[in-house]
Amino acid sequence: MTMLAPVAAAQRRAVVLYGAAAAEGGPDEADTIIQVETVQGALASLGYAVSLMAIDLDLAPVARLARRQVDLVVNLVESLRGDGRLIHLVPAVLDSVGVTYTGAPAAAIHASTDKILAKRLMRDAHIPTPEWCDGDSSGDLADPNTRYIVKSVCEDASIGLDAGSVVPATDVHQAMAARRARLGGAWFAERYIDGREFNLSILESPRGPLILPVAEIQFVDYPADRPRIVDYEAKWLEGSFAFDHTPRRFVEDGAEADLVANLNGLALDCWRLFGLRGYARVDFRVDPAGRPWVLEVNANPCLSPDAGFLAAAERGGLTLVDVIAMIAATAQPSLHKAAATAV
Repeated sequence: MTMLAPVAAAQRRAVVLYGAAAAEGGPDEADTIIQVETVQGALASLGYAVSLMAIDLDLAPVARLARRQVDLVVNLVESLRGDGRLIHLVPAVLDSVGVTYTGAPAAAIHASTDKILAKRLMRDAHIPTPEWCDGDSSGDLADPNTRYIVKSVCEDASIGLDAGSVVPATDVHQAMAARRARLGGAWFAERYIDGREFNLSILESPRGPLILPVAEIQFVDYPADRPRIVDYEAKWLEGSFAFDHTPRRFVEDGAEADLVANLNGLALDCWRLFGLRGYARVDFRVDPAGRPWVLEVNANPCLSPDAGFLAAAERGGLTLVDVIAMIAATAQPSLHKAAATAV
């Protein structure tokens, strides 16, 4: 009698979504491709057959995922046609057709991407965030000794930030108008906290959100007249002064215990307030009196190998594959046990 060979279990299928503009943009957009390739490799290590889908303004292909045999959809979309204001549309479509996906839900992405909306939500929840000025409201702009930093309302990756972004309060409206004229989009100004900068990465585990080791961005040998900010140059322009003089360090275990506890508590407050899921990063400034201020809440932060999230995960003893397994587990509850085993 001839024995039939056992049939191998069907390989799990994953689709990775990313913004189509990443293939033709600057270094910030090119980093998206690195992130996609990094996640693709990790998923392959977890046994997935991975396909990639570049998403443009036509969202019909996203809706059609509901008709495909897909086990996991990984949402790495950071903008559509280069516009960060549209970032929440992809998860909104996935929600509408009942497809499970990684990372934050549409409402959380929308609320955290719109920095003015995010600041209003934090203010109402008594989470400390610097006061701000936009077209509809104004802080105390009469004191020329108070400085503000002019930021894009919806773009991340330090888009539009440079050494000239920090201005006296009396110059705020002129500076916002100049940015709008040069770069387009919406801008606002936030009181500049001249202090230390910290990033707290959060990874959702089967036991709840896990705070990864606290990272501080240092400003080494910065001249007195240059604002200590992580601007576009510091983040993307290799070989520049800012890029080479803003190293990341991690707070040693047990050091600055009160500050770390305060930062951790505020980061978790933000996680709950915005309804985040999967993974996130909260950016802080700490003033000379030791008071933390939340600058931004970042849903679905970058997963490139040299980005802060994976650096914090590695510091916490997690591999890339561990991280992707845990992120996948938040999208596919049946994988929770596998993710816990991987860690």
